[in-house]
Amino acid sequence: MAKESYALLQKRADKIFAILSGLNPHPETELHFTNHFTLLVAVVLSAQATDAGVNKATPALFTIANTPEKMAALGVERLEGYIKTIGLYKAKAKNVIALSRMLVEEYGSRVPDKHEDLMRLPGVGRKTANVILNCAFGQPTMAVDTHVFRLAHRLGFSRGKTPEAVEQDLLKVIPEKWMQHAHYWLILHGRYVCKARAPKCAECAIADYCPSAFAI
Repeated sequence: MAKESYALLQKRADKIFAILSGLNPHPETELHFTNHFTLLVAVVLSAQATDAGVNKATPALFTIANTPEKMAALGVERLEGYIKTIGLYKAKAKNVIALSRMLVEEYGSRVPDKHEDLMRLPGVGRKTANVILNCAFGQPTMAVDTHVFRLAHRLGFSRGKTPEAVEQDLLKVIPEKWMQHAHYWLILHGRYVCKARAPKCAECAIADYCPSAFAI
């Protein structure tokens, strides 16, 4: 953790998220989906890929396969044809078909709303499970992707070396009132402002509260 006490970290986090909330009161995922199942598939496909790239591939796919039954019936080879522009598409196709079959056979074709059940599904890790719980079921989870991981360190909220360690630090630091949308604010800020190689500190609305501002 940073040298600041949790009380000071929470106070600074409160100011940061108040600003981000004012700029974007209702942040949402940029992935396109039509129901809980297509959201799950989109998030699985987005691993090590861009949301924009996934969004280009999924409209045609979701038109014909928007339920676990339809996706399972599609099969791996046909699914590959729809998602071949997405990185790691062969492995992802296998996972999507396998998770679709598991949803049909074990969960009544419904996406589960418990963390441990989601992580049983092929291709679903901790981050993906947290995204689904937050976006589909309104649970105040913290999904740590590369953007959130980077911002947590730059903002001095965590020194964790793993996504799970960063997640636990952020859950302690971020005031509860901001948790529902916190990971989206961080993702979007990291995607468009606090970029990995060239952060736009001069344009950053929270630079006054960032210990790394203008130092990168």
